[in-house]
Amino acid sequence: MIRIGNASGFYGDRFTAWREMLDGGELDVLTGDYLAELTMLILGRDRLRDPDLGYAKTFLRQLETCLGTALDRGVRIVTNAGGLNPAGLAAAVEALAGRLGVPVKVGYVEGDALQRPDALTANAYLGAFGIAACLDAGADVVVTGRVTDASLVVGPAIARYGWGRDNYDELAGATVAGHLLECGAQVTGGNFSFFTELPDGGRRPGFPIAEVHPDGSAVLTKHAGTGGAVTVETVTAQLLYEVGSPAYLGPDVVTRLDSVTLHADGPDRVRVSGVRGTPPPETLKVGVNNLGGFRNSMTFVLCGLDIEAKAALVRGQMEEAVGKEGLEFTLARTDHPDAVDTEAASALLHVHLRDMDRTRAGRAFSAAAVELALASYPGCTITTLPGDATPYGVFTADTVPQDAVSHVAVLPGGERVPIAPPTQTAPVPDSEASPGDATAVDGPTRRGALGELVGARSGDKGGDANLGVWARSDDGYAWLRGWLTVERLAELLPETASLVVRRYELPNLRAVNFVIEGLLGAGVAASTRFDPQAKALGELLRSRLVDLPAGVPTGPLAADREAAA
Repeated sequence: MIRIGNASGFYGDRFTAWREMLDGGELDVLTGDYLAELTMLILGRDRLRDPDLGYAKTFLRQLETCLGTALDRGVRIVTNAGGLNPAGLAAAVEALAGRLGVPVKVGYVEGDALQRPDALTANAYLGAFGIAACLDAGADVVVTGRVTDASLVVGPAIARYGWGRDNYDELAGATVAGHLLECGAQVTGGNFSFFTELPDGGRRPGFPIAEVHPDGSAVLTKHAGTGGAVTVETVTAQLLYEVGSPAYLGPDVVTRLDSVTLHADGPDRVRVSGVRGTPPPETLKVGVNNLGGFRNSMTFVLCGLDIEAKAALVRGQMEEAVGKEGLEFTLARTDHPDAVDTEAASALLHVHLRDMDRTRAGRAFSAAAVELALASYPGCTITTLPGDATPYGVFTADTVPQDAVSHVAVLPGGERVPIAPPTQTAPVPDSEASPGDATAVDGPTRRGALGELVGARSGDKGGDANLGVWARSDDGYAWLRGWLTVERLAELLPETASLVVRRYELPNLRAVNFVIEGLLGAGVAASTRFDPQAKALGELLRSRLVDLPAGVPTGPLAADREAAA
């Protein structure tokens, strides 16, 4: 097997994780994922200020603490921290190694950047064969730009086992392992619905490792003595994160998520097997970021009586002061009746303004809010100081033909090796969405929170959100599958009622996954939603009081508990 660890799930993750993973136990490869849709926008703005930037600068500071250790122990490093400038980061790694006095071979992958004059950034999601080519050429460190997150794991597995383009099941299995590793501690108990059941209460989960085998199967684990846990449920939670239909599209393979099986394999070990793959699609996904304009926000505290009337007064005053265009008002009813302190008696009115005119969205807006301090509702209080507007971005997804991208591996010696597109592609397979059928649900019930029986994990994909929900037992899934329909989701989460919602069933995981189109508007950077990345959407759903089946146990299956122990 090949042991592949992860030390970063996003730009800003735990700084010491690289050191912890190298010191914690055996590894063959250590990966770091730094790129999210929002990160590409941030790097794009960096590059506007300085063309030599465009990569994740934090990675260099982390590498300085542990590059020598990695080389001494034969651990190879693969990261997408190159962002918009993989060649620049590769050169910076070589310069760092020179200062440290350690010899290093650095390869990098480029070709993802597309020329779009009307875009701040436009990057195709490349596959894993460029990474494999760099490793085959002896690279100690491989830097990429925008590859798929899973490619950081698939590439080393290709290099180890010599898989070809048509090893679809193996590539799919490694893709699942990569998807499980890509968000770091989220698979070892981070952001886990049942965090109170973890051995350390979820205080400091360790980072994950995938032991990938020649057939593409894998065991998910972590270093001994680190926090959190690796269980069937923690792995299920991450597997459901930011996915759509069961046909999980990638540049090298389409992975069938409905074929994945999970089994406990001892303490903090979960075996992932049975994964099936089919030929990749004819196109690559392209992430496009543009500057959408400028934004600003002010928050009013409304205390006591007449909350709705107070909010209406502020709305009228702000519209009169700056005009209605681009204004958004969100009233959060955090107030409680007959409260004994100000905070418990108060609601929050969030006022947002987005505009192409920086002046109107800037001080003109925030000053208009401040000027109401002595001329508005009784008890007028503002929690935010007046400030200038900030630019925001708009993310859109596009596609290009696989052969329209010049995927290139730049080997440690400087040789540029073109990576040919897949020899076989296929149209995107149909994955029929199911609205669900509530007619099969019957029997005695009790009132309780939905989260007593199910876990959830939610996230963002551009302007869409995904919401994966899994049951803790077979009986629980039999109920969940029939009960949680698209219509019932709209009742529990009214903001989804007017949107297109696609529902998919994943029986092997005892799960259903919802894709909610347009919930996040123009994407994370442009969203004024209280939860702009939909990270808390699953926990909101779990908190709703519903009629639960009386006979379904609230904990995981006894067999799962015994296997995990």
